[in-house]
Amino acid sequence: MKRLYVILLSVLAPFCANAQGWPANYNGVMLQAFYWDSFADSQWLVLEQQADELASSFDLVWIPQSGNCGGTSMGYDDLYWFENYNSSFGSEEQLRSMVNTFKNKGIKTIADVVINHRRNVSNWVDFPKETYQGVTYEMKSTDICANDDGGKTKTWATQNGYSLSANNDSGEDWGGMRDLDHRSENVQTIVKAYLNFLKNDLGYTGFRYDMVKGYSPSFTGMYNKASQPEFSVGECWDGTNTIKNWIEGTKVDDEIQSAAFDFQFRYTVRNAANNGNWARLGQQNDGNWPLVSNNQDNGKYFRYAVTFVENHDTEWRSNGERNDPLLKDTLAANAYLLAMPGTPCVFMKHWMAYSSQIKSMIAVRKACGIHSQSTYTNVQSVAGAYSNVIDDRLRVCVGNTNLEQPNPAEWVEVLFGYHYAYYMSTSMNTPWASLTSGTYEGDQKVLLSAVTAAEGAQVVYQLNGGTQQQVASGTTIVLPVGTFELKAWLSTDPTKIITRTYVIQEEQVDPPFSIPDFCTVDEGEMCAFFEAPVSWTGAIKCWAWDGKGNYTGGTWPGVACSFVGTSTRGGKVWKWSWDGNYTSTGATQPTGIIFSNNGSPQTKDLTFENGGYYMGDELKGNVITAVPTLHAAQGNTPAVYYNLKGQRIAKPTQKGLYIQNGKKMIVK
Repeated sequence: MKRLYVILLSVLAPFCANAQGWPANYNGVMLQAFYWDSFADSQWLVLEQQADELASSFDLVWIPQSGNCGGTSMGYDDLYWFENYNSSFGSEEQLRSMVNTFKNKGIKTIADVVINHRRNVSNWVDFPKETYQGVTYEMKSTDICANDDGGKTKTWATQNGYSLSANNDSGEDWGGMRDLDHRSENVQTIVKAYLNFLKNDLGYTGFRYDMVKGYSPSFTGMYNKASQPEFSVGECWDGTNTIKNWIEGTKVDDEIQSAAFDFQFRYTVRNAANNGNWARLGQQNDGNWPLVSNNQDNGKYFRYAVTFVENHDTEWRSNGERNDPLLKDTLAANAYLLAMPGTPCVFMKHWMAYSSQIKSMIAVRKACGIHSQSTYTNVQSVAGAYSNVIDDRLRVCVGNTNLEQPNPAEWVEVLFGYHYAYYMSTSMNTPWASLTSGTYEGDQKVLLSAVTAAEGAQVVYQLNGGTQQQVASGTTIVLPVGTFELKAWLSTDPTKIITRTYVIQEEQVDPPFSIPDFCTVDEGEMCAFFEAPVSWTGAIKCWAWDGKGNYTGGTWPGVACSFVGTSTRGGKVWKWSWDGNYTSTGATQPTGIIFSNNGSPQTKDLTFENGGYYMGDELKGNVITAVPTLHAAQGNTPAVYYNLKGQRIAKPTQKGLYIQNGKKMIVK
């Protein structure tokens, strides 16, 4: 067995060595499969169920940091690296199943690697002790940078009898958690073992390194040389020269070891779209050209540029966290992204909102053979419209596409939408159907194009082997609900055939969110309900407070909730009801509430509403103010009464209007 392992390594090693941080001429597309607080949409079970759909467009899927962080977390306060992979997104078993399913479908999974800093267990300087393959790994206080948190950590450590590293941070300091000293031999040993575990045990193919400006790029080079990921990309959030210097700084034996996100590409797209001035795509952003740009000698960096137009840090998270988002023309921004060189990374929210259009864009990109090191030429740059030609095969126009007048002998429109259009070169000599294979809801439009220079060429198509139809290039057909196999070819060249398969379903309308009928509030009761995530299998605890004190005992994680039933969504529903005890005087009702899985994971700080129904980190409704859906009484069904506040009562005791078994009644 050991001999076979050595043989396999010798076979794989040349490919890995040639990867040099990112494969050359790479034609894949990546999906960022999360956004901020995407605890429901990024569950491992949820993503695994979408494997077929994702595999039809994406080659790489970047998922959230998957280790346990001691509570509800997006993973940037990472705690466990080896032993605990029951995270906010699911269990370790579910994680492994998803990664394996992705692999079988041709998707390579990218891990979110957070090694600039690490969370502590109980004080400022302690870390978990973990054992993997018989080796115990534990970081010490001496693995923390001497100047961590502007010197505050050292002050605390000295006062409490601990020592830090003698080395200052090799990059930028960050006070959120303990910055690791990557000059430490112990840190290097543990990080290398961790990356080996991610790649060779959990099955990740590559790494996305978080906050790489926090430590020297030479360490990313060292770690990648040791672990040999097929893909590596660093979050170097800065200007182009800094990003280029970081990429160069990862070199080992004069070979670059990592790609980087092209932040300036993102900024130019955002500025152009938000300002409605598409000529800004060809301009610098604050003195910086994107890595993917012909305006500087950046050609060698196309290979190492992972382009994007939005991510979890730049998106508009809430009114209180606007950040610097893309505010409009999301489809046009993605059309530009998916036409250009570099490796495009699509943001999950964009994919969720516009999957059909983005699938079609990716299909055109791949049909035209666009890759990370493709070349391009600008052919129009005015405020109203901007156009590039990529590899002489694909032409993209964003903005007012009526201003785009390409020569029809050279270019054929194959895809269009609001403020974007794709054209294929007639040299491709192929039929094209704008809608890619897949499952859709509601009637679907399919643009049929004859991409050829042959004079008079039309498109011949067939549905489910039926009668052949010949139509002019640019004809749109509409497919109703049903299952279809579309075959299309050129009237001038029947040897070029494309095939699409469609399953078109009735358009589904999501039913309004409903609170289970078993959730009731007694008159005068102060309470709240919580529908727990399926992955929360422990006892649900409640922690409630106001500005004066605590309503749940004052000792974390608070008091136990009562199980009241299972929703139609499959979630267990728990109820907390105040017992009247309080740690101070003047109690009225809490202002805040947290639910937890016996302490971990936990929700974020939620605003308390009496009778509120919470699901994850959202208040979904209110049992007191929402009158439930009732059904008329049948036979000897006991009388059920509600007042107009929606409160269930034993029976009316005062004059007024009430609801009895679903019917209005007046008590005089």
